[in-house]
Amino acid sequence: MTGKTIPYGRQHITEEDIATVVETLKSDYLTQGPRIPEFERAFADYVGAKYAVAVNNATAGLHLSAVALGVKPGDKVIVTPITFAASGNCIRYCGGEVVFCDIEKDTYVMDAVKLEEMLAAAPQGTYKGIVPVDFGGYPVNLEKFRALADKYGLWILEDACHAPGGYFIDKRGMQQRCGNGHFADVAVFSFHPVKHIATGEGGMVTTDNKELYDALCLYRTHGITKNPDALQKKEEGGWYYEMQELGYNYRITDFQAALGISQLKRAEKGLQRRQRIATRYTEAFAPYAEKIRCPFVEEKIFHAYHLYIIQVENRRSLYDFLRANGVYAQVHYVPLHTMPYYREHGSAGVSLPVAESYYEHCLSLPMFPTLTDEEQEYVIEKVLAFIGK
Repeated sequence: MTGKTIPYGRQHITEEDIATVVETLKSDYLTQGPRIPEFERAFADYVGAKYAVAVNNATAGLHLSAVALGVKPGDKVIVTPITFAASGNCIRYCGGEVVFCDIEKDTYVMDAVKLEEMLAAAPQGTYKGIVPVDFGGYPVNLEKFRALADKYGLWILEDACHAPGGYFIDKRGMQQRCGNGHFADVAVFSFHPVKHIATGEGGMVTTDNKELYDALCLYRTHGITKNPDALQKKEEGGWYYEMQELGYNYRITDFQAALGISQLKRAEKGLQRRQRIATRYTEAFAPYAEKIRCPFVEEKIFHAYHLYIIQVENRRSLYDFLRANGVYAQVHYVPLHTMPYYREHGSAGVSLPVAESYYEHCLSLPMFPTLTDEEQEYVIEKVLAFIGK
């Protein structure tokens, strides 16, 4: 392993991926062509949703979702603090106010019990929505959240960027895949290179709601439509279009969609490899449970393992030690409520003890399908060498 570095995540591009992108580059369309709806249909089928809208990145997908859900200035929306900034920023883009709910100690996802306490303590109508995150690939049990959302009149925007292929088992014993639209109003996925499916940049929004789907499609392309059924002036010719809302240019390209289609074909294989890597880490660290806390997984959960997160007492020293030995572990994430921007916009003085304790100890080890057994054993060896000190 001398001289080689191992990142925490890495894309996997095959010759088949390259060939399908080249084929699209030689076609008549580089954007707004046939590969985009093909990718959308394939992805919707994969997660079990009725509709999917491809976008240029997941942040755009989150923003589109917030717009389609009707977030407006002053609306209060509850967000988990352990997430990438975009999960909260999408609400701020619309002028909404972000309020943070602490996480569960074991799963690191938004705590449904604490959420209900927040909702019960406030007058009905105080909050408009919830943004739970399938953090690290751990699927939120959205059946519980849907019950709370219905009780308090809230919508749910599921940030599923870490969890394509993840699922939980509901009360009826049915498998509920992340982003399938059965409980959340909308869900967003990421195709950043370190994610399960890589298109360079890119994202997908899924929903079962036709009205939301139509709004997402409209806002994605400048608020412009050419749909004859939606036009206000129907007597114009075939060239005619209407800008009906102030929208955005959040379109994905055809060659990115082509890459996504190719990557999607290997999604299940990648998930299986991630499971094996996680199992090997857990087995290796089990004898050191008092010093290394491994990910917790409930019995009725299928963890998609975008990340494999351990917790240790001296995280900074382990991070530095691994980096000095070529292992580029990472920290996910600095709690959002502690960021200077959010402190200036309502979270100053907010205490979320579970999230803050998690951050003090968390470290994401290398986790990606092309991680070799040799590389993983090297990572394990270095972690245990540090722990042994």
